[in-house]
Amino acid sequence: MSSPKDFSAVADDVLVRKAKRGDMVAFEELVARHRDKMFARAFSLMRNEEEATDVSQEAWVKCWQRLKQFEGESSFVTWMTRIVINLSLDQLRKLKRHRAESIEQLDEDLGGVERQMPVVVKNPTEGLERAELRQRIDKALAQLSEAHRTVLVLHEFEELEYKQIAKVVGCSIGTVMSRLFYARRKMAVLLAGLKREEQS
Repeated sequence: MSSPKDFSAVADDVLVRKAKRGDMVAFEELVARHRDKMFARAFSLMRNEEEATDVSQEAWVKCWQRLKQFEGESSFVTWMTRIVINLSLDQLRKLKRHRAESIEQLDEDLGGVERQMPVVVKNPTEGLERAELRQRIDKALAQLSEAHRTVLVLHEFEELEYKQIAKVVGCSIGTVMSRLFYARRKMAVLLAGLKREEQS
């Protein structure tokens, strides 16, 4: 019988095969390995820590229940992401309200924001400027529709390709491209407006 530490270097697909046969230690390793990433994906859509926690936990339960259906056509992470996104969108539809409240900062696991910023010369106000930019991005994201926010987050922060996004959200590549185009344009307008508000 393998001990938990043996699994740290084992590939996802091997862990999936073991978990399908009922090996809970292998499944726990998958959870430990991808838990933070899946929480971040739920949070990027839910915009609420408590609900993102609930959704990501429910996603792992569903993952265990449906593991035998996973045939390995995509990576385990892509398959799991689809479960998280579908549950997040179901939950948002149930809530039937858009969140306008701002969160202190984008979750670090969403990444991207810091990476996509232009390199600036070090100055004493740099940290403050970045915090302000994070807040502006967060406010603007909260004002997008669920559909537009989803494709934007998946493409810009998760760095998924159009084809992967289309598969995850269940629409055509053309729809993904048009939503992304609209979402970027809307974000630019919102960010410019928020910057003007802060400066006035």
